[in-house]
Amino acid sequence: MRVLGVDPGTRRTGVGILEAQGNRYALLHTEILRIADKLALAQKLCEIYQSLTALIRLHRPEILALENVFYGKDIPSMVKIGEARACAMIAASEQGIPVVEYTPARIKQSVTGNGRASKEQMQQMVKVLLNLKAPPPSDSADALAVAICHLHCKKKSHVSILDRKTG
Repeated sequence: MRVLGVDPGTRRTGVGILEAQGNRYALLHTEILRIADKLALAQKLCEIYQSLTALIRLHRPEILALENVFYGKDIPSMVKIGEARACAMIAASEQGIPVVEYTPARIKQSVTGNGRASKEQMQQMVKVLLNLKAPPPSDSADALAVAICHLHCKKKSHVSILDRKTG
C-alpha cells in the first residue's frame, strides 16, 4: 500500500510518501513545499493544490492521510491550516484517492507509543521506523508520521477483522 501523508500549512506543507512492504515501510519521497510569504492567500492555496496534484500524479498513492483539525488559540492560523487541508483533500479526491484523518494524539500514540509525545520524539521515531540516517525536519516528520499512523492502524484493523472471522 502506498500512502501520502500531508502536514498542511500555508507557509510550509510537509509531504511524505511511504510504501508498505510487508512489515517494513519504504520511504519513496519526502519534501517540504515552501510557499512564498509574499503571495496572496489564494495564490498560496493554488500552489499547494497544484504541487500536491503533481505529486499524486507522479507517485500514485492509494490513500491520503491527514491530521484532523485540532483546537488552538490562534484562530486565524487554524483557519489557514484548514484551507491548506482542503487543498490536499481536493487534490486527492479529484484523482479518486480516498482521504483519511487521524487525531494528533492517535498519530503520536501510533508512532511513539505516547499520545503526548514531543516534536523531537516524533522526529526520532520517524527516523528509527524508516531507518533514516538523521531525523527529518519537523514538517516532513509530521507528514511521514501521519502516513506511518495510517499503515499501523490499517494493520491493526486488518488483524482485528481476521480475528473476528476466525474467533
